[in-house]
Amino acid sequence: MTALTTEDVQDYPRPPALRAVPHTVRVEFGVETIVETDQAFQVLETHHAPTYYIPPHTNDAVLTKTSGKSYCEWKGVASYWDVQSGAAEAKKSAWSYAAPTTRFEQIKGYLAFYAGLMDACFVGEYRVIPQPGDFYGGWITENLKGRIKGAPGTEFW
Repeated sequence: MTALTTEDVQDYPRPPALRAVPHTVRVEFGVETIVETDQAFQVLETHHAPTYYIPPHTNDAVLTKTSGKSYCEWKGVASYWDVQSGAAEAKKSAWSYAAPTTRFEQIKGYLAFYAGLMDACFVGEYRVIPQPGDFYGGWITENLKGRIKGAPGTEFW
C-alpha cells in the first residue's frame, strides 16, 4: 500500500487548485463498489478537506439528475444527482459541473460524492472520514492535519 503524503489544510491554496490523484479512488454504496478509478482529481482549498472528482462512469449504480443547483465562485454552477444501487438510494448525494470555469475544465462532467451518504469511500486503501457539516463534500484521510472547515475546534491528526 502506497502511503499518503502528510498535508496541512492551511497550506492548500486560495483560490483552489486542481490536482490529479496518484491513488485509486473507490466508492461503495448498496453493498457494492459503484466506482473505482485511477483517474480522479482533487480540488484543494485552504482549510478544506480535498474534494474528489471522479470520471462519470459507475458500475451498476444509477444516477438521476435532481432539482437544485448551487454556485461556486471558483468552479461555476453545480448540478446534483441521486444515486441508486440495488435497493439503496441516496438523494442529492453527488454533484458535477457541466460547464466549469476554465481553471477547472478537466473535471467537466466528473462526479463528486458526499462520503457521508455513501457506505464507504477510499483513497488507496485508506477509508475516508466525511468532512463534517451538510454543506462541505471534502474527504478526510489520515494524512491530513490542521483545522478543517465544518469541524470547529477540531484538529485532525
